[in-house]
Amino acid sequence: MNIDELKFAPLNDLNKNYALLTSGNKDSFNTMTISWGGFGTIWNKPVVTVYVKPIRYTYNFMENNDYFTISFYDEKYKNDLLTLGTKSGKDCDKISLTKLSPLYLDNCVSFNEANITIICKKIYYQDLDLDIIKNNLTDDIFNHFYGTDPVHRMYIGEVIKIINGNL
Repeated sequence: MNIDELKFAPLNDLNKNYALLTSGNKDSFNTMTISWGGFGTIWNKPVVTVYVKPIRYTYNFMENNDYFTISFYDEKYKNDLLTLGTKSGKDCDKISLTKLSPLYLDNCVSFNEANITIICKKIYYQDLDLDIIKNNLTDDIFNHFYGTDPVHRMYIGEVIKIINGNL
């Protein structure tokens, strides 16, 4: 399957489609639930954009690996994705707290239970600019997301492959 064959835009409503961002390899990886992101085209490439704060354990995996996956799940995995979004892989083996089983792909990791896995090659990253954000967001949004926390790093990944269906 390629991006032109994808008949829906799962990143348009991540909270409804239950998505994970996973980076690393068979020896060491981490995953986190995501609710920000998008599909698009830039530099004549189909891409996925995701955002990770440096305080997240997954951030180091995104920094140190060239590939990552975005994977989507049925609602029956909602509690598992909540666990993966609230527990840190730095503090525990959070995968063992879920019903998900890792799937080791060539350059990345997903999970057998995923309905769709998007394999991405990192092609660009940039920290959001705190001064620009402060000057252009309403105070309530700024204070909620950046009052005491660092800004997100934006990652753009070229869509290499889309796997449709449970693996």
